[in-house]
Amino acid sequence: MRLDKFLCDCNIGTRSQVKDLVKKGMVQVNGTVVKKSDIAINEDTDIIEFKGERVSYRKYVYILLNKPAGIITATEDKRANTVMDLIKPLPVKDMFPVGRLDKDTTGLLLITNDGDLTHKLLSPKYHVDKTYIVTTAKPVSQSDIEALCKGVDIGDDKPTLPAKASLLPDGTLELIIHEGRYHQVKRMLEAVDNEVTALHRSSFGPLNLENGPESGCWRELTQDEISKIIIR
Repeated sequence: MRLDKFLCDCNIGTRSQVKDLVKKGMVQVNGTVVKKSDIAINEDTDIIEFKGERVSYRKYVYILLNKPAGIITATEDKRANTVMDLIKPLPVKDMFPVGRLDKDTTGLLLITNDGDLTHKLLSPKYHVDKTYIVTTAKPVSQSDIEALCKGVDIGDDKPTLPAKASLLPDGTLELIIHEGRYHQVKRMLEAVDNEVTALHRSSFGPLNLENGPESGCWRELTQDEISKIIIR
């Protein structure tokens, strides 16, 4: 790999910024200051240092964010704060959220630069469960639960796939789906003549928020968590 690409991938700066930093002697390769940014390095064995600190290359990074309300799920926006604004600095460049949570929806959001895994996690083909805690305007009846479990007509070509639904002791609804249609949970509750007043995603596949982070905060996945979400 070229040194400048390595440094860009590690989010040290843009290609032009990296070139300038190298020219200024701020980068060392195996203990030697280098002045050319286009030299070839081995990202697995060479020791790269920037300003005296080692820079480690990771092809993929996986971040678990506990999204608060009022933040939009996007990589950038000129008018509103995005989930990416909560993660500073980014460990690597070109990271993006896996799917989306509406502005007023809270909870678990995975952010990564692994495009292949993202496609699999969002595809109904792989049946990755997403668990939501739903606060509703009216109490949810047993007949509502039975309808949600069978699949409901939300105005699309096909009804929703069967869900798992149950009432929690506090009267909120736990709803588990593995599709990702537009405003799906809200539309499912509308289909049973109800309204979502608050929505929180508590888990996504094997990932959950039991070990944090707190709302508005993030952490990188553990190696055990990464191994569990990887789909072969």
